[in-house]
Amino acid sequence: MPLTKIDIESLIPHRYPIKMISDVLEITPDSAAAGAVVNSDWPLCDGKEVSPLVLIEVVAQTGALVDGYKRKMQGKTGGKGWLVGVKDAQFNTAAISVGTHIVASVANSYSFDNYSVIKGVVKTDEDILAVIVLQALRMNEDPTDD
Repeated sequence: MPLTKIDIESLIPHRYPIKMISDVLEITPDSAAAGAVVNSDWPLCDGKEVSPLVLIEVVAQTGALVDGYKRKMQGKTGGKGWLVGVKDAQFNTAAISVGTHIVASVANSYSFDNYSVIKGVVKTDEDILAVIVLQALRMNEDPTDD
């Protein structure tokens, strides 16, 4: 069940058409789960299916939820974004059909200053679609921005 009191757009910098996550299922300062429904507006969509590469962005947005939530709890703004690198990605599907409901669960594996390592698992029902590890560096830590 989504957490209806959480405004995703107040926590992440992403907006339509690149914003993919639609529901916050759970959130803490170190982890989150977010739901999404694959749609034809997503990048790498041929009208019927999307490439699993888009799951990297789904994990990144779910990771941004964690950061935005933590910053909000500290009385700071959500921030402008991160420079993200893919440390590891394992895909268990060749394509994902439009209309498929997915859930991304992420946890911070390591954080130091403006750098984090985020591990994400993306599932549909009980099938694991991907396991992705991202490295993220916050690019706007100017205290005057908050």
